[in-house]
Amino acid sequence: MIEPDTREALDRRNFLRSAGALAMTLGVAGSLDAVAKAPAARSLRGLFPIGETPFTPDNVLDLDGLAAEVKFCSRGGVPGFVWPQIASGWSTLSEKERLDGAEAILSAAKGGKTAVVIGVQAIGGDMDTTLRYVKHATEHGADAIISLPPEKVDEQAMLDYYKAIGAATPLPLFVQTLGDMSVDLIVKMYQQIPTMKVVKDEAGNPLERVMPILERTDHKVAVFAGQGVRTMLDEMQRGFTGFCPLPGLADVFQRAWQLWESGRKREAFDMFGRVLAFDSIQGATQYTMIARGVFKEGTTRRPTPGMGAGRPQPKLDDAQKQVIREAFDTYLKPHVHA
Repeated sequence: MIEPDTREALDRRNFLRSAGALAMTLGVAGSLDAVAKAPAARSLRGLFPIGETPFTPDNVLDLDGLAAEVKFCSRGGVPGFVWPQIASGWSTLSEKERLDGAEAILSAAKGGKTAVVIGVQAIGGDMDTTLRYVKHATEHGADAIISLPPEKVDEQAMLDYYKAIGAATPLPLFVQTLGDMSVDLIVKMYQQIPTMKVVKDEAGNPLERVMPILERTDHKVAVFAGQGVRTMLDEMQRGFTGFCPLPGLADVFQRAWQLWESGRKREAFDMFGRVLAFDSIQGATQYTMIARGVFKEGTTRRPTPGMGAGRPQPKLDDAQKQVIREAFDTYLKPHVHA
């Protein structure tokens, strides 16, 4: 999340001036016409985990770990991968770290099965920086882009913000909703931004909003669930077609989704139950990527504002790590291929 003092710096008048200048620079109307027919190269359905951001013990971004993460998703048949967003600790990353990380991920994804969605929001909603991230993602082969909304602005300013992003690239656009972003605003975005393909909806009560969004966008905008994806089966019944958990069990989530889509709902229920049971083990969430050989032992994460930054993670001893490994190997590994 954006730091409080940075939020206050984003004055509505300055934001609108910046967004308007960017839109004129890009030639919004002409650009939108030019990209209206740009198709997504890969399907935007199923599991699109929010990538974790690994660091070495001395707080250096682990580019090899990021590359291993997307390769892990590809091996597991996971259709998408999103980085960096809230669960990735995006606001703790420097611009260089974000660009280097995106390049490592996109390079590792080449030739694989997993679509990469790159986050382009900038601290304080700065449009010039956002535009640099959009350009970089486009030039380095991203399959889509995603952006959190700017804070401390009204809905018209949010619409202008996303229109400017959509005009800057032919890549499909994921709109991340937060707070009180209305269904009416989402519909306006769909009507005015040809590249908008997905809403990752975490505003209001997404379970109540999903059908109005689908119906009012002619089912041409997919609705993805966030918030940890703890209620995926309920969300699938209500019309959600994409899900964004953490990556450690993304292939197990994907297996549950595939079973549901094929009509094997009893088996999907059992598979999803395995996810919930495994996550109930102390330390499982923080250690799964290491237990599965994706991250190195000793990998660290930066504290992220709004994500329990003030609460230290429980220190796992060797015995508890072994419990986690054995639980995964016994109850989950036989069902996945990553």
